[in-house]
Amino acid sequence: MKSIVRNGGLIAGAALLLAGCGSLDGKREGGPASGPAPASAATGAADTPVKIGDPYTIGGVTYTPADIPDYDDVGYASWYGEELAGQPTANGEIFAPAAISAAHKTLPLPSYVEVTALDTGRTILVRVNDRGPMVGDRLIDLSRGAAEQLGLADGVAAVRVRRTNPPAGERAQLRAGRPVPERIATPDSLLAILRNKAKGLPVPKSAPSVAAAGSPAPIAAAGAKPGDDRFIVEGPATVMPAARPVPAAKPASTKPAPTAAAGKYRVQVGAFSSEGRANAAAKSVGGHVTKTGNLWRVRIGPFTSDAEARRALGAARAKGFRDAVVQRDR
Repeated sequence: MKSIVRNGGLIAGAALLLAGCGSLDGKREGGPASGPAPASAATGAADTPVKIGDPYTIGGVTYTPADIPDYDDVGYASWYGEELAGQPTANGEIFAPAAISAAHKTLPLPSYVEVTALDTGRTILVRVNDRGPMVGDRLIDLSRGAAEQLGLADGVAAVRVRRTNPPAGERAQLRAGRPVPERIATPDSLLAILRNKAKGLPVPKSAPSVAAAGSPAPIAAAGAKPGDDRFIVEGPATVMPAARPVPAAKPASTKPAPTAAAGKYRVQVGAFSSEGRANAAAKSVGGHVTKTGNLWRVRIGPFTSDAEARRALGAARAKGFRDAVVQRDR
């Protein structure tokens, strides 16, 4: 019997040493433990033998790996990146941040799951080859490559994780570290049910709001990049599109909104869970950022007339903020 301490807990395993890890914004709170002799490279990954492992305990919580063919659950996804590049995963492979892989607490290693982002309906196929995240409020830990394909720009996001048995060709692509084409977007009717289920879960720190039931799921255009169609729900049935972050640009500084004395009309461009994305959106439309609760609002104005505000509204929508609205101070 071997044991290793991770995140303040004791992991006991007879056949497999597990990794106690969680992540947020691409950084794990722990790291994978040394497992079997790692594969020489991502292309050397194999689907056999499948490892399940014994129950293990971390932080007083016991996790029991199990082979559940019809596994289907809703929760929050986080992601991790470069800091573990080249390290062994829990089943002995080499972690490649750009590959489409994931860590899960109990699924067999390896296994294949479809991960659906509940804010967009986008679904990708992912190969699970590690243990984690060992944080109670998160369901799955995605590699940077998987997070990028799904459009998870930062923080955590509500997702559906469904086990699947993909064709041999898709398995081979994922074993080689290459993504496979996205699945068809989840229908609105099913997405509404999944969103309602997610709304009953504890919301992790930095998680965006879950869309209200009945809100339409944006369908990614053929040439869209991951993250282009993400949105934040500010209130019931109010969908706000989010601008893709611009890493090379210097973020606009957060500043107080102009006072109402300058005009009665404003254009609200969107509300974001990330200040960085709000700053990027504000820069793209010439707006300003204000923080309200856990959200950062982007607005343009004020304007002295409705006609002037409507012109600004058209400009904002032309830049991709299709749900921007004109607001009038009372």
